[in-house]
Amino acid sequence: MLEELWGYLLCIILAGVLSLFLSVYVRLKLTGVPGARYFMYATLLSAFFTFAYTFELFSSTLGQIKFWLRIEYLAMPFIPLLMLFMCFEYVGQKLNQRLSLMLYVIPVITVFLVNTNDLHHLYYSSVALRSDTPFPILALEYGPGFYVHALFVFMCLMISVVILLMHIKKSLFKFRMQILLMVAGLIMPIIANHFYLNGMSPYGIDLGPVSMSLSFLFHGAALFWFQMFNVAPIARETVFESMHEGVIVINQQKAIVDYNLSVVKVIPTLTSDAIGRPIFDLLNRNQVLSEIIHRGQECDYDMYIGKDMHYFHIRFSPVHNKNHLQIGQIITFVDITERVHLQERLQELASIDGLTQVFNRMYFKKTAEEKIEQLTDKHVSLIMFDIDHFKSVNDCYGHEAGDMVLTHVVEVAKNSLRKEDIMGRYGGEEFIICLPDTPIQEAYEVANGIRENIAANPIVIDNIEITVTSSFGLSHAYRVGDNQNTLQTLTRQADQALYEAKRAGRNCVQVLTVPTPTFAVVGE
Repeated sequence: MLEELWGYLLCIILAGVLSLFLSVYVRLKLTGVPGARYFMYATLLSAFFTFAYTFELFSSTLGQIKFWLRIEYLAMPFIPLLMLFMCFEYVGQKLNQRLSLMLYVIPVITVFLVNTNDLHHLYYSSVALRSDTPFPILALEYGPGFYVHALFVFMCLMISVVILLMHIKKSLFKFRMQILLMVAGLIMPIIANHFYLNGMSPYGIDLGPVSMSLSFLFHGAALFWFQMFNVAPIARETVFESMHEGVIVINQQKAIVDYNLSVVKVIPTLTSDAIGRPIFDLLNRNQVLSEIIHRGQECDYDMYIGKDMHYFHIRFSPVHNKNHLQIGQIITFVDITERVHLQERLQELASIDGLTQVFNRMYFKKTAEEKIEQLTDKHVSLIMFDIDHFKSVNDCYGHEAGDMVLTHVVEVAKNSLRKEDIMGRYGGEEFIICLPDTPIQEAYEVANGIRENIAANPIVIDNIEITVTSSFGLSHAYRVGDNQNTLQTLTRQADQALYEAKRAGRNCVQVLTVPTPTFAVVGE
């Protein structure tokens, strides 16, 4: 036997050992990770196929060679299909179970045709020994079954290559190296079969076993050097891309390493071409966000998307290498718009009187204090009023009618107020209005206008016209001193003025004339 054959046999044996080692390694170390089980089965069948072909080359008769050929075909037809399944699972896609089972039909038929070929010659139309080689090598003429199988193998490998390359552009560098190594491994058997089928292999030796093992060498490189299955793109595709949170990964130089689709709504300028570019190049028109990322501190951020305001909570997480050195940063944009709207709604429910839709007493006090605090050397006036003889309305027409009267009176009053004025329900049928930056004379005109409008606009309930009047108390100050004391004093004075209005016969406006140490009070 020629030295070339011994050298080739040694390569085949080493290839078989390598395939077996990879299969055992994956079984022991990588059980359950994406694509690993198919890789394990493929390498195991590859080892089986390779060792069987070794025995074929050692055979000296046509009968022995045909026997080992049938043994080889128990494994070989399934390997390309397993590689296809591995690639699909690796990128996070799952084939329909029914389709997966259907794809096994051709390999099963191939095994059947090869093992029964002497009966029909559909796979090999002729099987003989070559006469031009120094050792026994098969001379094969192919039947239709062979070409169907060859097309199936080619399609499995090419589809595997395509689905891997479809993910390469948007993958991290480590993922790209994995994918490139896997693609190189898948192309290797295609090239080898081209040489073999076109009679370009030495002595007509089948290059398939060695090429398949070389293929697994590439996969092994990805497995050991780039942790192919430990950090498979499925973690990116099915987790990273499906996250509702926007995520962008930058390196120490603030260059973009990766991002998911959710973050594009926050940074619309992000495209696949942005990979490798400094993030600040994309934010030159958004100084606020640029400053936030420059500081790297967790905070909230709001922006318009279309016509709607959206709210985000921005978090920063360091990325460390195995030596615990920071090599980058993950920026996460958590959309908290619904939470903000819910908080606003809850705050509104906590601050608004449910019946009249004006501030309740507590929230009126808080808001009025904040408004008065902003005033410096300006007038502030306070109106307190209630509905005259409101108890008789409830007694005569019922509490439901009384509620409708309250709502009606509030609407009439609100129509006379400015946007900056604050109105609240002080209790029962009593209401309070804060008029910032309003002198006493203007406040009196507002109060008297509301009084007149209430009396002039009766409400009709069940075809019954109900007319009510209101009494008003008015206080005023020129803003000096502590705002809390200002509001407390104004409220007390307005309440006293309201009491005077009732004593004066109701349906009138009274202004308190008692001076206080901190206010220049103007009387009527």
